[in-house]
Amino acid sequence: MDTIITLLAITVLLVEILGILAAVHAVMNTRTSQGAVAWAIALVTLPFITLGLYAVFGRNKFQGYVRMRNRRDAVIHHLSDTLQLEADSQNLARKTISEANAALVKLAGMPILGFNQSRLLINGQETFDHLFEDIAVARSYILVEFYIVTDDHLGRRLKDRLIQKAQDGVSVFFLYDEIGSYQLPGNYLREMQQAGIHVSAFHSTRGKTNHFQLNFRNHRKIVVIDGDTAYVGGHNVGDAYLSRHPRFGHWRDTHVKIEGPVVKAIQFCFVEDWHWATSRIPDLNWTLTPSPGGTENALVVASGPADMLETCGLMFVQVINMARERIWIASPYFVPDLQVLSALKLAVLRGVDVRILLPEKADHRTVHLASFSYYPNILPVGIKLYRYAAGFLHQKVFLVDHHCAAVGTANLDNRSFRLNFELTLLNYDAAFVGAVAKMLEEDFHHSRLVKLEDYTERPFLFKLAVRSARLLAPIL
Repeated sequence: MDTIITLLAITVLLVEILGILAAVHAVMNTRTSQGAVAWAIALVTLPFITLGLYAVFGRNKFQGYVRMRNRRDAVIHHLSDTLQLEADSQNLARKTISEANAALVKLAGMPILGFNQSRLLINGQETFDHLFEDIAVARSYILVEFYIVTDDHLGRRLKDRLIQKAQDGVSVFFLYDEIGSYQLPGNYLREMQQAGIHVSAFHSTRGKTNHFQLNFRNHRKIVVIDGDTAYVGGHNVGDAYLSRHPRFGHWRDTHVKIEGPVVKAIQFCFVEDWHWATSRIPDLNWTLTPSPGGTENALVVASGPADMLETCGLMFVQVINMARERIWIASPYFVPDLQVLSALKLAVLRGVDVRILLPEKADHRTVHLASFSYYPNILPVGIKLYRYAAGFLHQKVFLVDHHCAAVGTANLDNRSFRLNFELTLLNYDAAFVGAVAKMLEEDFHHSRLVKLEDYTERPFLFKLAVRSARLLAPIL
């Protein structure tokens, strides 16, 4: 009996010591003082519960990917330098840009590239019809990267088309996030591998310090065909994205197809991810080729938890600060940080038409509840919040005045700002901006304008659930 008590006492002491050490780590590394205090108190007082949680959710910097970038100079860093030099030599980079866009260019690490041509793709049927048509005519290679791939009718259609192209001699590279695609069966992947497709998980848990973390995910959705055509947007691969979800029905999402020099910047993003996952670099076409008749200027902003700066969050702050007439943002989630929230409020005070479009239905209950906690902060100052009622809204789109529109993978939440690998394509063409504006106006037509009473007149227990959900904002 004495031995058991002694062992128990030693165990408690060791766990408490580990809790204190973890608390010190949290104080030294957690991004905000509020988060550091919360983790430190929890780790010291409840180490048996919080040590595991801290191992999974306690970091906001993907150190393995950071170290890969620090070593990459002789491996892939020259590719971005080559793109910049070739863009300058061919006069493809836009050199005359505003100070506001200059900041975005520095965040992106890529220039604004001209002579592109894009097509806005509204909803899944249009997106995958065009994607499958372009896959069918691929001549050299296909790069595929998705957060979620599902083994359903659409997932099998994609797999079968990729297998056919591999059998035709086209090089196919398939990268998926193992957390987002956790339900993807091994047979799905083996069939592609047996057909000669290069298949890899993103491996966000690779490395001695990453085994238990679930925080960092590759949320990008990228397809590149022959280095000439690229697809970017909100669609993953699954029947739900074709409006076949049994609960949500109509799935409102947006993608963009683009041709021209900016495709190589999207391709570079894929190659960096592929190199992290496999330590290999595909043999690809890196020649910058203007799209015939292409007149659009575009910028690719790739962001993630390996960046020196918080690229995604800073991008949102910058585009909100750029707005003088309107800033419209569509996102399935609304859990902004203080900087973004402040930028939205200042935009309203400048007289900007600020609109946030969110879904009426919830696919993640906790995130949905947390969004209600912002009503008292944003509605009284004049920010207009809409809830899309004609299905589930999943698009990630923003519109700045009449000169910039963006389609990508980043949500208006902390996870996209700091924890996920994301990609946003900004387009400065007036016709494209007009098409996005028309699309969003149609979405607003199918939405209801939120009132403060939607929160204030709710029962106490609902408000308690909302405030409790808000406490989890840093990891939502």
